[in-house]
Parts: sequence; C-alpha cells; structure tokens
Amino acid sequence: MKLKYFLFTILAFGNMVMSCKDYLDIPPMNVVQDKDLFSDATGMTVYLSRMYSQMPFEDFKYSPARQFFDDWLVTPGANSGESLGRDAGTAMTSEGYSRNGAYWGRAFNLLRDANRLLETLPEYKANFSDVDYKHFIGEAYFARGMVFYALAKRYGGVPLVTSVLKYPEVPAAQLEIPRATEEETWNQVLADFDLAIANLSATSPKRGYANKYVAYSFKSEAMLFAGSVAKYNKITGFGDKTGVRVIGFDANNAIAASKKYYKEAYNAAREVMKSGKYSLYKKKWSATDKEAQYQNMVDMFFDVSSSENIYIKEYKYPDLTHGYDAYNIPRQLMGGNGYSAGNCPTLDFVEMFDGFAKNADGTIKVFDENGKYLMFDKVTDIFANAEPRLRAYVIFPGDVFKGEVIEIRRGIFTGDASNGISPLRIVNGGNPDYTVSGPSNYNQVDAYKATGAFAGKKSLFLSQNGTTHETVALPGGITMNAGGKSGPFTSDATAAMTGFAVRKWLNPNMPQSLLLEARSEQHFVLMRYAEILLNAAEAASELMLAGEQAPSGDNFQQIAFDAIKDIRERAGAVPLVSANDVSGQAGLELIRKERKKELAFENKTLWDIRRWRTQHSEMLNGYTQADGAYYKGLYPFYSSTTGKYFFDAGLDEGRRRFRLTEQEYYFLIPGGEVSKSPLIDQQPGR
Repeated sequence: MKLKYFLFTILAFGNMVMSCKDYLDIPPMNVVQDKDLFSDATGMTVYLSRMYSQMPFEDFKYSPARQFFDDWLVTPGANSGESLGRDAGTAMTSEGYSRNGAYWGRAFNLLRDANRLLETLPEYKANFSDVDYKHFIGEAYFARGMVFYALAKRYGGVPLVTSVLKYPEVPAAQLEIPRATEEETWNQVLADFDLAIANLSATSPKRGYANKYVAYSFKSEAMLFAGSVAKYNKITGFGDKTGVRVIGFDANNAIAASKKYYKEAYNAAREVMKSGKYSLYKKKWSATDKEAQYQNMVDMFFDVSSSENIYIKEYKYPDLTHGYDAYNIPRQLMGGNGYSAGNCPTLDFVEMFDGFAKNADGTIKVFDENGKYLMFDKVTDIFANAEPRLRAYVIFPGDVFKGEVIEIRRGIFTGDASNGISPLRIVNGGNPDYTVSGPSNYNQVDAYKATGAFAGKKSLFLSQNGTTHETVALPGGITMNAGGKSGPFTSDATAAMTGFAVRKWLNPNMPQSLLLEARSEQHFVLMRYAEILLNAAEAASELMLAGEQAPSGDNFQQIAFDAIKDIRERAGAVPLVSANDVSGQAGLELIRKERKKELAFENKTLWDIRRWRTQHSEMLNGYTQADGAYYKGLYPFYSSTTGKYFFDAGLDEGRRRFRLTEQEYYFLIPGGEVSKSPLIDQQPGR
C-alpha cells in the first residue's frame, strides 16, 4: 500500500501547475526529488522499477530482427537455424541489421540511471541498513554490467560512461567520450559484475530484484562470450577518428585474454553450482517413464517456483503482457487476431536430437535401401521414440496439444504404391532433385502436374491455404482435405511451413478466447541452472584445450562430463558413455551441440553461434550464411492407396535464405551518432 500511495502522490504532483514567478526558490512539486526517492526502501522501489523497465532482457518482447527489448509486435524471424519465421522473407540476415543501432541510445539512458544511483545514494546512506545500502549499490553495478555486456556483444568497444555526464553544467565538448577498445569494454563488464557480486545480497530482498547468484550467472554468460571473441574472432580494426582498436583484440594479448575470461566464466558458474541454491527441475521426472520426462520438461517453463529458475521476467494482465501464444499457436487453434505459427522449427534443428532413424550423415531417414519412401501406419510413428526434450520443444505432425490432434499434412498421394513410392521432387521425368536447383514447391512436381511418369494422371493433391483445399475421396465415403488443418499449405505463411510447430513456452491452458496479442502472462526464464552447467562445461573444455589446470579440488573433465550427463539424463537423451566423451575438440563440439539443444528458443543460441564466430562459415545444406544459407523442412504425405504416411525431407519450400558476412558480427553504430561526434568511430571498413 505504501508503494501505491507513493506512486499516486507522484502522479498527483504531476498534475499541479505552479507559477515560476512566485516560487523561483522552491523546488517544483511535480518533480520527485532525491530526498524522496532515497528516503527508504519504498522510494528505492520506484527508482529500481524504472531501471528494470529499461534492462536489456531478451525475453518474449525481445525482437532479434528489430533489436527492440520491449517490442509490441515481436517480429518472427530466423533464430539461428532453430526456426523459420512468418515474416522472414526470402533474403534477409538472421539479425535485423537495418535496425541494428536501435539499442545504442537507450543503453546510455539506463547507464545514466545506474551511475546516478551510484553517485547519489551515498549521500543518503544513513536512511538504510548496511545490508540494504550495499544491495542497492549492487543493483546499480548489476544494471551497468548488463548494459555494457549488451553493448559489447553487439558493437565491440563502446564509450565507457561510468559517471553522470552533467550537461549543461559542463560544456558538451568536454563530455565527449570515445569508444574504448573491445578488451577494455569486456574488462569493464567484468569489473561491474564483480562489484555487483560483492554488494548484492545472497537472496533477492524483493521478487524481481537481482541477487549475488543472479550476478554470478550473468557474469558467467558474459565472460564466456568475451573468452570466445578473444579466441575465435578474426577481424580487428581501428577507429578513423581516434586510432583506437574498437573491434577485436591485440594478437599479442588475445590468447591470454581468452584464458582469463574463460577462467572467470568457469569460476562464476562454479560459485552458483556450489551454492546449493539451484538444481535441475525434476518434479515429475522418472528414469523409466518417457512420458513423465516429456511432461517434466513442459512443466519446467511454467513453474514459477522451479528449483532451476535463477532469474525470471514475470508478466501479468493487464499491466504487462505479451503475445507469444497468439503468434505461435498451431493454425487450427488460431485466436481472434488471426495469427499463428509465427516461428516454425526447422528440420535442421530437429535432426540434432535422438530417438529416430537417421542416415550416416545424421540426417533423418525417410527412404529405404531402394530409394523408396519409408511408410508409417500412423503419422506419429516416425517420432514415436523421439527424445522427450524434443517433444517438449516441438509439436510434431499428429501430436496432441490442448486436447486436439495437430493435423500437419502437406498433401495426399493417390498414385500406385505397390512397388513403393519414389521421391516426389521430380520435374519432367528427370532425376530427383533436392538441391536449390530442384523444385521449390510441390505444385511444380510431376505427380502434381500429371507429367513425366505421371503423364495424364494427377497423383498428388495439395491445399492452397487453410480454406482452399483440393480433396480426395477415400474408401468408406470419406473425403479428406489434401492439407492438414495446420498446414503446411502452398501459399499460406500462417501454418507449419516447415512441417513443425513450436511447443516450448506455449501455454496448454490458455483459453481460446484469450489467444490475442496482449493476453499471455507466462513468465520467461532469463537464466536457469541448466545454462550454468553448460557454461561450466564449455569453459572447462576450453581451458583444457588451452592446457590450463583446474582450481584446487576441481577436475575440468569430470565437471564437464557430469554437467552434460545430468542435462542429457533429464532430457531423456542417449546417455554419455564416459568422461572421454567431453575431451578434446570433439568434446567441445558435443558440449556446443548440447547447448543448442537445451537452450533452444530462449534467445541464447543465436548469440552462441555469433560468439563462436561460426555463424558465417558453418556449412548448412551446402551453403554458409556468408553465401546465403537455406534451411530444411519435413513434409508429411498421406498415401490414399495404402492408408499409410510417408515424409519428404528437403529445403524449405519458401526458400527463405539467410545471409551474414564476417564483418556483421559487429553491428553498425547509428550513423547520426557518428556524424555528430568528433570522437565516436564507425565500425572499421563499414
């Protein structure tokens, strides 16, 4: 009540009109003054609320394509190969570089608030207990560390504004701060997180506040990023105006810096692990029950009291909501806004998981030894033994969600299947072509156009969209729509365009009437214990490869092995055999893959492949993102003559192509900031 009264008082003062002529010597009453804000914990709640409202948290309202942290309409788009987005287009990068300066200005607003708290609170120290005073100082350092971290991973070296810039008291020319080196910037991130850790309470004094272990956790993530950039980044450059190395590390110091940051990442993660405050969520988990493992993974993201939650962002109608459910619900469950399937998991993502037949190269097996489609009695059979974690993240064709079978079907094949069914992607009697040069859409193939081997007899039926269907008469007088209720369709981007729908984060109890843009309330887990285990494992692996010794009492290889083993066990994945599984370069790659799987759809993976500097160069379906990479889908078909299902795996029909050059690991500084400043440098070569 006290906080509500305080806020009401501020608003009431804001409506008062005063005469400057009569009250020149009296502080205006419509301005909240320091003596009010810093009078007690209630005033600090107001101040911290403002700071937290500006934090660069990448949650439900974060848009990678637009670089907004509180976007209203979150732009669906490519997310590091995990999914394809409805609005992605056919030739865009996986980050929105046209808007990539969007965060720059807002970052410095929050820096000012954090610096002002650090400079002003000491004047009112007597109003607080020592514990509360230290905690509030820690909150300021935590906010500053988060801002510099968000800036560093986007821009490299940035102006290190660590005090309030008092304009107009000080002339603007004297307040110009040039970009620091990238190494100096990462060192500032480290210093601020360490100061936050030194001051913050071990337990958050108020729900939503940080604490010592929250700071340790984000420090671990940030230092893992810094260590990766120091080791793997290959480009560097100096600003034209200052001659400062604003991107990249000095080659003479990069290896040492990398080791330092990896050690900091490892030690921070270990402090969280040794605290005993957190553990992997296993409320419904059972070692012998795959269904329980699946349900446990689903429930984990909706349980506010989860032992795995280190830091979450909460939402509550009507004050703060998001639209994740409305944007991503399968089409057949579409709400009143007319949105659905905004992000559809790719086959490339699905193929990383265990529990279904694969070819020698790790791709999903859809053909038999004779080059004919494998046939399945039920559409769900192909993923019947899939890793429970994958089922909790992705809706497969035929899965049940909200009590309804999710009908994902690309088409119906009516041709002869007595000798098996040959690959569909054939045009004009040629050979099957699953390359970019082949048919991009099934309405181009012989079976649909009645050409080639199907001359004169149309044998493939498709649906154009959710309301315009070709139909097929089945035995028993049944008529079946060619496409499923949730797609994929020939020309409708509101359906499962890759053959999958996203499951993770979708609220299974959301009433149909509330599937609207601003009605979702589920919280977002910004930091959880599984990531801490993955951070420790990756940092340990990197330090082993660098020849470093583990701290006293630790064994790098055992720590990494136990972390990955525990995560895979909880996920229902194939168990690791021995600690040798995480040794050497192969062990590092295994840890990275596990990270991609576990942290999918949490706004983590895209930053991981950027810090590893693999996004532009890693081969994907014959291309790199420097060339323009394509992703794959898995398309289910029903055979009317056999009553069975088969699947065709190939490039996404929309041919959505994603590009990124090595230079684009560093976002452009906003042009206006560069042009008006005598000291702010643009990224070298841009």
